[in-house]
Amino acid sequence: MKNYLDLSYKPNNKDVLASYYLEGKGVSIREAANNLAGESSIDTWTDIQTLSKSIIRKLKPSVYSINGNYVKIAYPPELFEKGNMSQILSSLAGNVFGLKLVKHLRLIDIKFPKDFVKSFSGPRFGVEGIRRLTHVEKRPFVGTIIKPKLGLNEKQHANVAYEAWLGGCDLVKDDENLTNMKFNNFKKRVDVTLKMMDKAEMETGEKKLYMPNITSETLEMLKRADYVYDAGGNYVMIDILTSGFASVHTLRNNTKLPIHAHRAMHAALTKNEKEGIHMAALAKIFRLIGVDTLHIGTAMVGKMGTSIYETLDSEIEIESKRTKRHDHAFSQDWYGTKKVFAVASGGLQPLMIGKVIARMGLDVVCNFGGGIHAHPWGTRAGAVAARQALDAYMNHISLKEAAKTRIELAKAAEKWGI
Repeated sequence: MKNYLDLSYKPNNKDVLASYYLEGKGVSIREAANNLAGESSIDTWTDIQTLSKSIIRKLKPSVYSINGNYVKIAYPPELFEKGNMSQILSSLAGNVFGLKLVKHLRLIDIKFPKDFVKSFSGPRFGVEGIRRLTHVEKRPFVGTIIKPKLGLNEKQHANVAYEAWLGGCDLVKDDENLTNMKFNNFKKRVDVTLKMMDKAEMETGEKKLYMPNITSETLEMLKRADYVYDAGGNYVMIDILTSGFASVHTLRNNTKLPIHAHRAMHAALTKNEKEGIHMAALAKIFRLIGVDTLHIGTAMVGKMGTSIYETLDSEIEIESKRTKRHDHAFSQDWYGTKKVFAVASGGLQPLMIGKVIARMGLDVVCNFGGGIHAHPWGTRAGAVAARQALDAYMNHISLKEAAKTRIELAKAAEKWGI
């Protein structure tokens, strides 16, 4: 294998940059990094006659930084097909994970040059578009996931959604494993839930959103998206990782609706600090592809174990220095790419809402499952309590003070504590 170590190399604004955590297996970090660079680009395990000097001169990557076990590699842009995330990841996160001389490998971040960013559509709506759609301008959103995630029939599902909307939820979504079931048919669920959404809008005077889960084989998924649109729906949801990068890209290019991204299966890639792919990198990837809202866990607040910074920080882009308190992979200025709404979800209850907003800022969806449906007085009261907690935070009123006059919030505090 050729030598790709060049610690004096200074990346230019056309390079594609990748950052990795790397441990060698029986070899030095320098040898492991060299093999990582070669395998992810133009080289293989042994010297080959077909790797000409002209190819090396045009397409040679450079390992330009080694800091402990952290390695950064600059790649010539010609190695990648613009607008094709599957091809890009087949290089940067492909065979390299199978190298015998690599003990641990984690793709931490990717920095794309401007023309690569522009080759992807990005979100159709983004934060500003969703705010225009709902007329919710200066506060976080409150949402819920229908629970139990499996077991309710279509009418029961719609009735739970209706109760949540009446209580103050802005949005309702299916859970990640509810698609087209024997006990809950997709089309019937969409029809009856949208009817209840319309009813809730008339009764509350607020715009409501419903995110049906269209996850399926790609062509079937597109049919389901079309069904939602034709039925008067205003959103779709897809399990982005189990569906695949290309399927998400296909959906983005073939629906006029906003896309909610559920990250089911992400922990198989993100949870091990020495292996897989960092959530910040995945967030950037799906922002490029074009989702509008993306599930992030609960920012160290709820049941999900990932930290706020695992989801938010972009290691190459900001070099661990946050220029603003709430700068992150969803919100950084990125050559005009629309910003993505972070959806905090996974073990939240109303008394946690202030901590989520303090970490995430106002461009966040606070999404409650059991935290609404487990309220002692039921789903509607749980949604009311969540809105009361949000209103208290936005008006700089302590939860303890707010609970003195807001009985639903007081009951939630009695159950979970402030």
